[in-house]
Amino acid sequence: MYPCLQAWIKTCFYKIFIRRPAVLRGVCLGPCLEKWTTPYLREKGGDQEVKVHVSTVPAMDFLHKNFVYKTLPFNEFVKRASEKTHSDFFLCEDESYYLRSLGEDVRKEPADLKKQFPGLAEDFKIPEFFDPEQFFSSVFRISSCGLQLWTHYDVMDNLLAQVTGTKRVVLYSPQDALYMYMSGDKSEVLDIDFPDLERFPLFVKAKRYECVLQPGDLLFIPALWFHNTLALEFGVGVNVFWRHLQADSYDKKDPYGNKDPVAATRALQALERALHTLDELPPEYKDFYGRRMVQRIQKRTYCDSDEPKESNDGEVTNPG
Repeated sequence: MYPCLQAWIKTCFYKIFIRRPAVLRGVCLGPCLEKWTTPYLREKGGDQEVKVHVSTVPAMDFLHKNFVYKTLPFNEFVKRASEKTHSDFFLCEDESYYLRSLGEDVRKEPADLKKQFPGLAEDFKIPEFFDPEQFFSSVFRISSCGLQLWTHYDVMDNLLAQVTGTKRVVLYSPQDALYMYMSGDKSEVLDIDFPDLERFPLFVKAKRYECVLQPGDLLFIPALWFHNTLALEFGVGVNVFWRHLQADSYDKKDPYGNKDPVAATRALQALERALHTLDELPPEYKDFYGRRMVQRIQKRTYCDSDEPKESNDGEVTNPG
């Protein structure tokens, strides 16, 4: 990418794409696009131990924990993740692998590619779409072919850089939260392609957007947008998060960047206390004042729709 174009994107990025997902192409990511072959990754990563998810099925489910955590040398993990069947395995010969890199102290320190994988970090250029002091984390994401991750949202803006392989990403607007059947920051709808509509009848109202990331593509995922990823091939990506709100808006004890903002947490706790107070009323009164509360919340907090426009260029689109 020409330097002037890079500067233009940094200046105008939020004016154009704020609160809307977008696939960006032609952004310089450094020599990783040519270098990060499987043999190269194994050589540069060496025998550094990494904690990985291992599952007998490719659709990983965090709510019911259908996977186990195992520790492997990085070079062995890359070997296994790039294979479809394994001579060495934990659960079964066609098990699936997923790495979400962690900080040195997993309870306190966010992941940082430069600290955990300095030899590989030299090959990756973090796009300059935010001020350096806003940086929160850079996360290695490496997965077996066919690996699908649960639908969830993050509280920080982030860029998903696809370095090798291809990946399908499905997104849903935060304004469709009422249809996502949330449990914490995750959706209970596990199969988004063939959902159980008896259990989740409102899910059909959630408007689906999707894209397929090719090597070199960047996906901007705004905070609070639900997303679900499916690795169409063995692939390597880097996920970069930054604080787009004031730093004190976030939980300081959150190394993953997925806890609700401090003010949102306080508001949800206050709501729980209010609901407990309503329990003191007879059912018909509880129903009446509950509806009044819903009306007031909608009036005070709901925004006008600000959904992404459809594209004819293979970008984030509504498939139907």
